[in-house]
Amino acid sequence: MRTPQIATLLATVTLFALTGCAGEPEADARPAPVASTPSAPPGATGPADAAGVPPVPTGDKRVIYLATLGGIDPEIVNGDDDKAISRGRDQCTAMKDEKDPSERVAQVERRFIGPDHPNGFGPTKSALILATVQANICPTY
Repeated sequence: MRTPQIATLLATVTLFALTGCAGEPEADARPAPVASTPSAPPGATGPADAAGVPPVPTGDKRVIYLATLGGIDPEIVNGDDDKAISRGRDQCTAMKDEKDPSERVAQVERRFIGPDHPNGFGPTKSALILATVQANICPTY
């Protein structure tokens, strides 16, 4: 199987894992902790603007987004939550009109970089990052 196909498969599986739990919670399941969120920059909240920039994720979406990115690789967030959110929103804008899954993964690999990953996190992690961005910031893209 070629790398782009593997990346697409991983992104799809991750997306289902992140969004596919629509059933009733178990009786002993604990509610997720609610984190306070910093105020968003002016104009960053509300519906997506005409350029296709989605709103800043808040509440549970923000917590899940950042935790999932950190679970993929801690260097993705690297202590800068706002930068990770900004990169995710930028990715949504860039892929709004891009329907080719392998190109979307390549966009993520160029956009999400870190000190030890100046050329991105590789196609597998990039596919997971893409699934996380789509599930939490722009699920309709």
